[in-house]
Amino acid sequence: MNKTELLNKLSRDNEERLLLARALDKLELSRTRNIPACTGFLSPQERAGVENLLGAAGHPAHLFFGGYEGAERTVCAFLPDWLEGADWAADPDSCPVRGLRCTWSGGVKLTHRDFLGAVLGLGLDREKVGDLLVGDGVCDLLVLEELVDFLLLHLDQAGRAKLKLSPLPLDRLEPPEVRVKVIRDTVSSLRLDAVAASGFSLSRGRAAELISSGKVQLNHRECLKADRAVAEGDVISCRGLGKCAVKTVGGPSKKGRIMIELERYL
Repeated sequence: MNKTELLNKLSRDNEERLLLARALDKLELSRTRNIPACTGFLSPQERAGVENLLGAAGHPAHLFFGGYEGAERTVCAFLPDWLEGADWAADPDSCPVRGLRCTWSGGVKLTHRDFLGAVLGLGLDREKVGDLLVGDGVCDLLVLEELVDFLLLHLDQAGRAKLKLSPLPLDRLEPPEVRVKVIRDTVSSLRLDAVAASGFSLSRGRAAELISSGKVQLNHRECLKADRAVAEGDVISCRGLGKCAVKTVGGPSKKGRIMIELERYL
């Protein structure tokens, strides 16, 4: 299957087609020059699209990396045969992901939105900025190398706070603790509406309404079918309600229902 056929088959709209075309260009660059090449930062939804593309392209050697384990936004690096993923991530000459630490004083409470607005307000593309790890008086930014000097010079305020920036080695990042609520329940089937209802404490009818209105994603892809089958390891997200992951699917209960264990992110 050639490039045009791949894009025609896998792209859901023009925006995704452009994203996948750029990813294919990076893959071709890596193959023809036998060097590593990577995309910009991908959202979970964009990553899912690229993963579908890589599956259709024969699973070429690649690595998704966002600066730390569990990063939400990641680049996709295409690797030549002579380079292992761990070596690529540890080599600043190959890996373009960099960390910056922002600090401020005065007890001002800043949010993810404050920092995202401050960064994008400088005219930067979202694909050049990874996760923003906001803590108490500190925020660690993941960015592409090409932005480091620019941000050190120009990012001096977020919200009402004056910022101090400094480079930060990736091994000194301080990701916030992931908090989850474990939900053990039984469902009549592994349909998306049934599992989503359990994960988000909804009626099954309400879950079906949210799905049909385009507010629910399955594995970071919009799903409009309430009867879509859900499997162990799947991630369900709902606009305004957050996301949950299907950790285990057990056997039937005494009443013939399916036992499941979910983790809802808080």
